[in-house]
Amino acid sequence: MLNINFLLKAIALTGVTSGLVLTSSYSLAAKGADPILSKVMINQLEIRDIEGEDNDSDIETVLEGQAWMGKDLNKFWLKLESEYINKDEYETELQLLYSKAIAPYWDLQIGARSDIGPDDSNNWAVLGLQGLAPYYFETDMAVFVSEEGDVAARVSLEYELLFSQKLILTPEITLDAFAQDNDKTSMGSGLASSDIGLRLRYEITKEFAPYIGISQNNLYGKTQSYAKAAGLDSESTQWVVGIRAWF
Repeated sequence: MLNINFLLKAIALTGVTSGLVLTSSYSLAAKGADPILSKVMINQLEIRDIEGEDNDSDIETVLEGQAWMGKDLNKFWLKLESEYINKDEYETELQLLYSKAIAPYWDLQIGARSDIGPDDSNNWAVLGLQGLAPYYFETDMAVFVSEEGDVAARVSLEYELLFSQKLILTPEITLDAFAQDNDKTSMGSGLASSDIGLRLRYEITKEFAPYIGISQNNLYGKTQSYAKAAGLDSESTQWVVGIRAWF
């Protein structure tokens, strides 16, 4: 069933973050003529219907969002991705980045990432590039280096198809790859996973939009072999319902 406490905590965390960002921006802007701007984005706050053990249906709660504060050329970013099924099955990824504009629509980002789970955590250095590719593809690319020297890479692409000013279809894809095998994390070298989504949202206002959609997750290569050896599925399809908001 849906974890209400997790949803409330996620919303509270987002609200506290936005309040701190906005308060800081107003305070700093008052000290100079060049204002410091800020934005908080909840890209996905959704529940997913997934198949659990013995073909039982479980509910996964997902929060994915970003917040930034800064000027046109220099910003600080906070990126959060969290997936929760129960107290023994959850994953949270948190990134804290410094971003500098290097071209129109493109920012170079550098910082740190922390992965938090029920059994272990891992820390990474991050070097990324985020911006708007030709034909308006929102692009987020990054290379990660862990404390143990493992190297990983991620590419995310998103596109918006407008049926009207309020009804918008968003296809998106995220690919994760690793440079070496890691038995500890059950990740194999090469392309490890893909997450392909299709979400249809209705913007009640520009700042708030409920949506429905579908998400397809697949594992590949050695990562797929690790999953099968552990008795896990290497692919899954999930129906999703959620909200998208920014302020």
